[in-house]
Amino acid sequence: MHITLISLDNWGLNKHIAISLEKQGHTVHHIDFNAFKYKYPSILHKAYNVVLKTFFKTNLKHLHYGNEILKKLKENNQKQDVILTIKGDFISPKSILEFKNYTEKSIGFFNDNIYRCPKIKRVLHCFDEVYSFEKEDCANYNLKFASNWIYNSENTSVENQFEYDVFNISSIDKRLPILKRIAANLASQNSKFKFIIYDKKQKDNDENITYIRSHMPLSEVNDYINRSKVLLDINRLGQSGLTFRVFESLGLEKKLITTNADIKNYDFYNPNNILIIDENNPIIPMEFFENEYEKIPDSILEKYTLKGWTNHVILKENSL
Repeated sequence: MHITLISLDNWGLNKHIAISLEKQGHTVHHIDFNAFKYKYPSILHKAYNVVLKTFFKTNLKHLHYGNEILKKLKENNQKQDVILTIKGDFISPKSILEFKNYTEKSIGFFNDNIYRCPKIKRVLHCFDEVYSFEKEDCANYNLKFASNWIYNSENTSVENQFEYDVFNISSIDKRLPILKRIAANLASQNSKFKFIIYDKKQKDNDENITYIRSHMPLSEVNDYINRSKVLLDINRLGQSGLTFRVFESLGLEKKLITTNADIKNYDFYNPNNILIIDENNPIIPMEFFENEYEKIPDSILEKYTLKGWTNHVILKENSL
């Protein structure tokens, strides 16, 4: 098959979809529109964009993304069997509709929810099929369900030689107070942990949190993960879709601490491996670190691998 992946790949996670499809023998083009930087030609253009966003629900940056993507599709000069777009809410609806001129089927996938990103609603009609990791959005908007995926299963950890008990990295948002409460609980028990927050402006001097001002490469994130025994996942307000922390823990067979109670409804849930905590009163018993990870059956795990995910969303060979 000829497949084009269009995505805002700011963390480098989506490229693994393209790699997996190529390994399966497909011809794949990955258009990463995170690389299409937009610069306002003048101050007037910046002011004009404020008007567009406020009154017309559009954005010069999104128009720019769409135009650049269409150029790439035209340059390819090969009609695609499938175009998969991830984070299509950052592209103008008009451009997404034009994608159909270059493919037999146009599919959208969203791993943000409509509660947090309401602009998703304006592009849903532009695709032939739409998948979401948010079960509530699937029910409310008649979308198909697909979780995130395991992109890394090469565990280089050395048993009993971990530098950190718990690791988390996330962007600055309303989850910070929860993270601080968890850090305080772990610190009170003399647990070793590494919590990193990405924020260009933060000047907080909390000794429990490390702040960074630029995106950390995925390779460096994975290095921290490998040096940690347990991963921490904090879901955003109003979101029950599972983050990549969950799938990193699955792929690398590491235990997980999470505030997302909906995880117990997934077939891989095992209370020995996954500790669900109250974000308002995060108590983490030290016994959780002592028991060994219990391996998940391959028949369950396979659905969440890249091959399983692409089979379900693109190739239609299985279902979650």
